[in-house]
Amino acid sequence: MELSEEDLALIQVLQASPRLGWADAAKVLGVHATTLAARWERLKSSGAAWVTAHLAGDPRQMLLAFVAVDCEMNRRESVTAQLAQVPDIITVEEAASNRDLMLTVVTKSLDDFSTQVVSRLKTIDGLTKYQTSLCTRLHTSADEWRLNILDRTQLATLRSLGVHATPGSRRPDPAGDLPASHLDLLPFLARDGRATAADIARELGRHPATVQRQLNRVLASGILSFRCEIAQRYSAFPVTCQWFVNVPAGRHETASADIKTISNVRLSASTTGPTNFTIIMWLQSLADVMNAELALQQKVPGIELVESMVMLRTVKRVGWMLNEDTTSSGAVVVHSGSVFAQ
Repeated sequence: MELSEEDLALIQVLQASPRLGWADAAKVLGVHATTLAARWERLKSSGAAWVTAHLAGDPRQMLLAFVAVDCEMNRRESVTAQLAQVPDIITVEEAASNRDLMLTVVTKSLDDFSTQVVSRLKTIDGLTKYQTSLCTRLHTSADEWRLNILDRTQLATLRSLGVHATPGSRRPDPAGDLPASHLDLLPFLARDGRATAADIARELGRHPATVQRQLNRVLASGILSFRCEIAQRYSAFPVTCQWFVNVPAGRHETASADIKTISNVRLSASTTGPTNFTIIMWLQSLADVMNAELALQQKVPGIELVESMVMLRTVKRVGWMLNEDTTSSGAVVVHSGSVFAQ
């Protein structure tokens, strides 16, 4: 399967607004709404693209951690499979470095990280070592990454619909603790970020009007990040590279703003640990690693590039299990939501 320019344009529209209605999407792309709905169904069913909702990982609301794992080589496949089945471990990647695996973890608190994740790591045969960096500020996340396919007219139409055509400010502050009845919606939104209140109501056996009120509150809370994902092989950026760097104290906000101007950035965050900042980019080739490092040094005075790491394979991305070719397998390992209930 190959993606056309029309497919990529639709994906970018949904990157900007993952829950945008087909009628509004039609205004942007100049294609009938039913055609867009059918096109999206084809993309989704093939695993080329999907819309999901995942816990935002904003340190103001919850804990976000990056965990490097070492394991016995002959047990690497088993260790990877077991880690991928842990809901709190939202992303699992195989690394080409002195670290075997890189994990992204989201839990409610530091205590939950210790009891639900660290305790699990200690029980996995073949896992020999782990090292944790905690996120203290999430500056940029992958829901802000764009394909840059749309033309100026299409971007202007998106803005006229009240949609941020380009990444904007961070998500709103939480609207208070959510009860368990509201958090019940999270698994459905993880499996389909475009799920409607009527869809969820049928699954939960609740009245649609009740679920609509609950959904509105969940959407306003800021606990979830919605994103339209694309199989990396179709993105024109097949290489993932992560840097662990040091940024001078007091310059993290300025540095993050400058780093955001680099279009390939998927994540930037301040962290604890041996280094105090991490950056992830999608690149066109391995040769672009050096170009990216030059751009970082030019954009951020005083930055110290301590370590770079290219990912060999993404096994799981924000809950979704991926095939070897980076397409979605359709299997999703998600938080039940109950662990965030009050």
